[in-house]
Amino acid sequence: MWGYVTRRMLLAIPTLWGATLIVFILMRVAPGDVAVMMLGGEEGGEVSPEQLAKVRAQFGLDKPMHIQYVVWMGGMIKGDFGDSFWYRIPTIDLFRRKWPISLQVGIMLISISASLAIPFGILSALYQDRWPDYVLRSFAFAFNSLPTFWFGLMTILFLIRVFDWIPEQGYIPIWERPGANLAQLIWPSVVLGLATASTPLRMMRSTMLEVLREDYIRTARSKGLTERIIIVRHAMRNALIPVVTLYGLQIPIAVGGLVVTEQVFGIPGVGLMLVNSITQRDYPVTQMMVALVAVTVVLSNLLVDLMYGWLDPRIRY
Repeated sequence: MWGYVTRRMLLAIPTLWGATLIVFILMRVAPGDVAVMMLGGEEGGEVSPEQLAKVRAQFGLDKPMHIQYVVWMGGMIKGDFGDSFWYRIPTIDLFRRKWPISLQVGIMLISISASLAIPFGILSALYQDRWPDYVLRSFAFAFNSLPTFWFGLMTILFLIRVFDWIPEQGYIPIWERPGANLAQLIWPSVVLGLATASTPLRMMRSTMLEVLREDYIRTARSKGLTERIIIVRHAMRNALIPVVTLYGLQIPIAVGGLVVTEQVFGIPGVGLMLVNSITQRDYPVTQMMVALVAVTVVLSNLLVDLMYGWLDPRIRY
């Protein structure tokens, strides 16, 4: 197994390099000059060439693009992602402040999504073409079609109109006020959890229907096993493999959902930090965030592949 993990990590190097190169180039060719923005030139003020040259030299923006990339990559390999242009502190320090917030939301949304998609997908398959199946599929299509930002805004409006309550802005650490922390983060987690549960639910239904028609399921029934044992012990584990794969592919979608949802609910996580860094042309922060998201996607897909061996003993690495 460790040989397989090593090969996968080596194959991930070109992927990570490509992601860093693309975001590096896009940030440089995007409209807007961070030096002009920092000097207030885009708000109507006059900026002298001497001031521009000084700011660009301060942040290394006066060097050719390929030299800037080599310098940044060299620092990244050593764990130095550079300093933020605007906050003048290491970007990794900014990330350390924000990642626990987004991590908690991510764990909560995956938990909500899986706890809805897997059992309801099984239920939909067991009641194929009957009213529970129609209801569950209708809800799955509905939540899959709703834009995340609109769903988040409607959730806030619902909380205000029905309960006369609005989630607190900012972030309350769970170790200070656990109840307030849960009340603050549960709603964005529910919004994203419902949005990401629709596709796995339909996948679970379709794979469950295929598995239930297999010969070994018919054999298990002929041996007198209870329906519960057949579903849980034999059918579900085999039907889960495509669903686990789908959850691995949904990690980037969940990250994109975090970006939107954190803005709507005013949660100061990594998603909001990424949006602000792009708007402010804070190159080091944006590049660090994209690199870390790419690493997260690679590791999550590796974890999904390793889970195959647990779900299906026939798979060996």
